[in-house]
Amino acid sequence: MKHVVENFNITAKTLRFYEEQGILPNVSRDEIGRRVYSEGHLDWISFIRCLRETGMSLAQIKEYKDLYGKGNLTFSQRQEMLVKHKIEVQKKIEDELKYLEELNYKIAMYDLQKDEVRKNPNHNFKCHGLENSDAN
Repeated sequence: MKHVVENFNITAKTLRFYEEQGILPNVSRDEIGRRVYSEGHLDWISFIRCLRETGMSLAQIKEYKDLYGKGNLTFSQRQEMLVKHKIEVQKKIEDELKYLEELNYKIAMYDLQKDEVRKNPNHNFKCHGLENSDAN
């Protein structure tokens, strides 16, 4: 388990939880009771991390795993789940890029004004739009 914890940046508690919830099934144990993860488990853990880090819920991951367990009859359903998730991830990335663009703009405004602030530290330079609010 230590190897998995270190290589996948996941806690032992999380791995045990995934097992308990049926998200990480069929983990065998060695003669002294330590968990033994196969290459298949490692691939699945990596994919779980990918799905979690991109916002998929544990319930959705469990649904995907359950569908996978039913074989090729659910091939289209699984593909559809992943395509929908990909679209959601792409939308989040687009939104994040817009926010990053706004941050870059504000930082550029500060960069443009920093020499003036040094010359005139008592002047309140405006770059956030807050100066127009009624909160005085």
